[in-house]
Amino acid sequence: MTPALALPPAGTEPPSAPVVAPPEAATPLSVITTILRRPILPAWMAALQVVMVCGIPTGVVVMMAIMLGTNMPIFEGENYTEYTLEFFAIQSLLDTALIALLLRVFLMLSGETSRDVFLGVRPAGREIVRGFLLVPVMVIGVAGLSLLLRWIAPWTHTVPVNPFERFMQHPIDATVFIIVVVLAGGIREELQRGFILHRFEQKLGGWKLGLLVYTAVFGLLHLIQGVDAVIIVATLGLCWGLMYVRRRSAVAGIVSHAGFDAAQVLLVFFAR
Repeated sequence: MTPALALPPAGTEPPSAPVVAPPEAATPLSVITTILRRPILPAWMAALQVVMVCGIPTGVVVMMAIMLGTNMPIFEGENYTEYTLEFFAIQSLLDTALIALLLRVFLMLSGETSRDVFLGVRPAGREIVRGFLLVPVMVIGVAGLSLLLRWIAPWTHTVPVNPFERFMQHPIDATVFIIVVVLAGGIREELQRGFILHRFEQKLGGWKLGLLVYTAVFGLLHLIQGVDAVIIVATLGLCWGLMYVRRRSAVAGIVSHAGFDAAQVLLVFFAR
């Protein structure tokens, strides 16, 4: 027997079906935003990012742009083999800006933030104090290591006079040089180090391998100052790298690196 169908009471309307909003049409901006927020990071891309921010490609690009696009004097000295302070400062600061931009873009591509990678969870104030306290320790340590190399390996002193000392003879030149070493040295190089170690830990064999590779590169980039400078700078880079890995923050490294570089300039200037 077929059951009778229940009818709604007279004067009432049957319930209507739920209204489903039509999907929004994809726009170019929404597609780009979705891609940027997608945390996809293959190993080849991580390696490419490390190479691009290591300081060599960007330095060459900025140098060529200045040489081809401006009339800025590049060389000076008796044989025109030494960079002018003007060129050195502009090239270093532009390279710093370009690397900062690349770091920002690369972190967006992997769905990360600068705060997570460079600041971490430690209070920034304590990290700043820690960085300042490390400056005299590093100055004394570098002086001791330099004397030790002169004693046990004098052949490493391949450059009699540091080529950058000529930027420390006049108060104005020394001031400009301090600004450059703080921004392009302390800040840029520690952001580079933190990012590179972060990418190695994620996709390229671990932070230990990254620390070994970048410490060697960091030291060799200072070969113009002599073999002993390569050893000293590599040792400093190793310390700053271990500091970043241990603290998971680049703040103390930035402050100690910038403070150390500024202290070195002031020591040479007043010694003269």
